[in-house]
Amino acid sequence: MKTFLPKIDLKKLGEPDSNATDSRGWRIIDADGLVLGHVAEKIANVLRGRDKPTYTPHLDTGDFVVVINAEKVRVTGNKENTKEYQRYSGYRGGLKRIPFATVREKNPERLIMSAVKGMLPKNRLGTKLLTKLKVYKGSEHPHAAQKPEPLILS
Repeated sequence: MKTFLPKIDLKKLGEPDSNATDSRGWRIIDADGLVLGHVAEKIANVLRGRDKPTYTPHLDTGDFVVVINAEKVRVTGNKENTKEYQRYSGYRGGLKRIPFATVREKNPERLIMSAVKGMLPKNRLGTKLLTKLKVYKGSEHPHAAQKPEPLILS
């Protein structure tokens, strides 16, 4: 028995086609009251295509994901007070530490983006998959024309 490899047509990447295995769907998640890690894990699986029978580890077979209400995501334990996000400028003394509460207040999209980024492969495929994730602060998003289907978290 041969291993099945889905055929990827680069010209039709964004177009839904019922006969093509490379069609990309759109999913939407309302993060209001959901735990950050659980949501990030589900998003990473959908971006990679692990919920489809055509999943292949080295190919991009996943769907686009739209996340709304990113500022209302919750964390467990005492992470609200102790968790910090770090970035480094490259210079000596250039380490910046930003508390979780500050990130939630100023840029809540970064919470979900960094959590999902940590669950994707650390290579070119992971970078490409992360571009299919769209995160928004409120309940409004500009992707209504794509008719995203709600993603059920179980």
